[in-house]
Amino acid sequence: MATFSNVSSKYKDIISKSRELCSGSPSIYQLKPKKETFGTLTKLTVGEGNVKKINKTILLVGETGTGKSSLINALVNHTMGVKWKDEVWFKIVEEEKRSQTESQTSDVIVYQVFGFEGKTLPYSLTIIDTPGFGDTRGEERDLTINQRLLDLFRSADGVHEVNAVGLVMKASENRVSDRLKYIFDSMMSLFGKNIEKNIVALITHSNGTNPEYVLQALEASEIKCTRDEDNDPVYFLFDNCLDKQRTKREKFGLEHAWKVTERGMSEFMTFLEETGPQKLNTTVEVMKERERLTACFQNLQERIKSIDEKQKAIEQNEEVLKKHEEEMKKNKEFTVEVDETYKDKKPIKGGMWGLVFYDGAVTCKVCKENCHYPGCTKAWYPGHCEIMKDGRCTSCTRKCRVEDHVKEEWIYVTKTRRVTKTLEDVKQKYEKNLVESEKKFSLLENLKTEMNQQETDKTRFLEKAYHHVVKLNQIALKAHSGSTYVQLDFLIEKMKEKGDTEKVHMLEKMKRKQEEGNKGAVRYIWSGMKTAGKVLKRWMK
Repeated sequence: MATFSNVSSKYKDIISKSRELCSGSPSIYQLKPKKETFGTLTKLTVGEGNVKKINKTILLVGETGTGKSSLINALVNHTMGVKWKDEVWFKIVEEEKRSQTESQTSDVIVYQVFGFEGKTLPYSLTIIDTPGFGDTRGEERDLTINQRLLDLFRSADGVHEVNAVGLVMKASENRVSDRLKYIFDSMMSLFGKNIEKNIVALITHSNGTNPEYVLQALEASEIKCTRDEDNDPVYFLFDNCLDKQRTKREKFGLEHAWKVTERGMSEFMTFLEETGPQKLNTTVEVMKERERLTACFQNLQERIKSIDEKQKAIEQNEEVLKKHEEEMKKNKEFTVEVDETYKDKKPIKGGMWGLVFYDGAVTCKVCKENCHYPGCTKAWYPGHCEIMKDGRCTSCTRKCRVEDHVKEEWIYVTKTRRVTKTLEDVKQKYEKNLVESEKKFSLLENLKTEMNQQETDKTRFLEKAYHHVVKLNQIALKAHSGSTYVQLDFLIEKMKEKGDTEKVHMLEKMKRKQEEGNKGAVRYIWSGMKTAGKVLKRWMK
């Protein structure tokens, strides 16, 4: 049981429900908030919410090691009215023991502080803590973070508006590194254009002086955020040593640190009060569109690979048929070895998370295609998936009915095998889908028709991906991040092969517009890929 010596009596109730971590000046306590989990999302709540009272929501984004956890604790203490003279400090964040290069937050966590409205602040506070983008677990993990935020923003009991998006940076930051650029770039690519005026810099480890180098770094990186009357980025300063023990030698410096943070908190809370919330409808649409683009791009690559393999098989079969044409005319039972493509099932990682999320792939049994993979976590059944519209799939080749789809922990992959066929076998394969009027053509002509159909399908898939890119360009705060840069290059390459100069020009214009801002992000991704390659080589040895 915690003791209350040297502690203001106004915290006795809170302390009685907390766990003492350290007795001293200040005495430090671990709060025991109510914990709720839905899927991989965690909600930690202090107090009881009141829908009739105002709530302000802050979303924090930053590099691992910038002090987001300390800032969250400071925000909670400020909301609870903790002062220097109280000699008490509360922690709501339970830190995990991880490598310094890995995020201390394993997933998206929502902190809520209720019950102090009208006492310390005019409103309650909700803080969304995102895991550090760009840690050692790679870009795939960053895509997972995007998915978790989308799940949070579109859930009925999730978060549907934000008052501020805080870019957490260290005061000692004199340049935006490739990694930090990638982090902010990834974050901005998630939001709608309406969020720009709610993005601010939250500068940690500050001594209260003008963060000249940080501001220069932000300007150089062209980070989109709200600006003051001088067109400078709006920022707030905080120190990170408020829970440090107050020895005689350090007490004066620590009191100054408190003053710096209290001033920063006061200014930040005024900003929250004066700045209207932004609905996340557009952001959800951006995230969905980016999810559709990612799924479309994944499917596009698979389908083009499948089409290329089919075309290769057709070309090889055509050569074989030409070579043995005379023998086959004389002997209908003459056999040849030809390449045949077929669909197989490949297991994927998936399964149920809690009672809300089910990770798997929506596939079409008729077309034998992967219609939504990766990223399908919310839908329990194909009919609940976002790619279904008016009872039909918007993704598969034949736009098949919902009933023709399944959601399972496997995907379709295209493989090629060498088989022995008679002339009649080969003819049946390429003639079975032709209308009566086409059956008069020779087998070789039918092969050519099949080849042309494959090219038509490829063009349709490319057009679909192109329209996703155009829509993102219209609604997103940042249309293309480092993670989608490769997709843009892929589309440009394929549109050039198709000879569509108009779309190539449009895509290259988008690319040039994004190129300067994306340089750091792209360098960071390539650096990560090279490192992964070196590790793989060492492992193979």
